[in-house]
Amino acid sequence: MPTILKKALGLVLADNTRLSRSSQSAKPVHTASAPKVPKSTRSLLRLTRKDRPLKKLTERELIQLESEIGATIFGDKPDHVVRRTFFNLDKTTWIWHEEVMSKDGKRHELTTRYEVQPKGILKIQPNYQYNYLEGQELQNFVLAVNEYHERVARQLYNRDPKTGQLV
Repeated sequence: MPTILKKALGLVLADNTRLSRSSQSAKPVHTASAPKVPKSTRSLLRLTRKDRPLKKLTERELIQLESEIGATIFGDKPDHVVRRTFFNLDKTTWIWHEEVMSKDGKRHELTTRYEVQPKGILKIQPNYQYNYLEGQELQNFVLAVNEYHERVARQLYNRDPKTGQLV
């Protein structure tokens, strides 16, 4: 098995890097070294704390917050991109979704699902397009997963991504 594939599987499947959505409180990090939390994420966190101060966030709300942070990994959205999300659905599934507006005003959506399997990372797109990630695409996926874990751990769960300890 290629080294990059082993690294990808290790990153995605490692229990010590998996964030537990059900047991963590949602608190953004307020340190100078942490990347900025998206405005929409801050407002959702504020609303949730204000409206339900004693209740934990639902898994769906946490996935939404994580997906907003995940979308920032790839830089600023181009003008024609209406919406973009990237998130970890469960232990073996990652989702990339993007909505774009064409020049004729039509909205187009593309959802790509990445399934982590013993053989590799299977990329699933509409119209029965199934391929295993290889080469640069696999390296980019590994980098995106690593960056996702670091940002979500720090910005949303207020944890050190390497140790899992509160910061």
